[in-house]
Amino acid sequence: MMATQTTFPVTPTELAGKRALVTGGTEGVGAAIVSRLAAAGARVATTARSERPRDDASDLYVQADVSTSAGVQSVARAVVDRYRGVDILIHNVGGSSAPAGGFAALTDDEWQRELDLNLLAAVRLDRALLPAMLEQRSGVIVHVTSIQRVLPLYDATLAYAAAKAALATYSKGLANEVGPKGVRVVSVAPGFTETMAAHRLILRLAEERGVDEHTARQGLMDSLGGIPIGRPNRPEEVAELVAFLVSERAASIHGAEYVIDGGTVPTI
Repeated sequence: MMATQTTFPVTPTELAGKRALVTGGTEGVGAAIVSRLAAAGARVATTARSERPRDDASDLYVQADVSTSAGVQSVARAVVDRYRGVDILIHNVGGSSAPAGGFAALTDDEWQRELDLNLLAAVRLDRALLPAMLEQRSGVIVHVTSIQRVLPLYDATLAYAAAKAALATYSKGLANEVGPKGVRVVSVAPGFTETMAAHRLILRLAEERGVDEHTARQGLMDSLGGIPIGRPNRPEEVAELVAFLVSERAASIHGAEYVIDGGTVPTI
């Protein structure tokens, strides 16, 4: 069975009055972040390419593809029209559609798709919404990177890993620029997180290999080099870290990347 969800205590007024945008917020970690911020009192907008799910917890939903300039502009316009800006901007959208086969399988088009989704979506949305945050001299931006920026998997996700590494570097540079102007910028680097999609993958691997779910999950963890705590992240655990980082409790945390991976990365 999928790991039991963890319930954390939430102060329902901690983010009261805050306006937030979470990209890729319809499933997995993104949906968990949307729910967590909304539970803390924030007005939360989200966006994805799919139609709005029935269980979406956001206040505003924009169907758009933020890997394109037009999609980013559509989201930015909708958010400004509804909220006149944001206080919290969380770039959660990301992923890889590249084929397996190592470097030789990656065409220019594959590279561009990975960069558009995993790097340029954040760059473009920051460019659209950050000026208003600077004008109000307050706000928090969270870039969701990945432990693959230091542990790249060359066979299938090399371009994704490279784009996430670029996102982390961009995030640090942006933090240096806008910190003195009142806006905090941080990064969160999740390891293997057992979302519903990841759980479906585990079940498929179990069926294909003729093993039980536990063995399939363990095999997947072993392929990453192992997870010392013995299990993947849960989406709500990543959301809890994000909620802390955007709160006043983290007011002096800036320009840093927080790894949440159960110890997968074997170095400091």
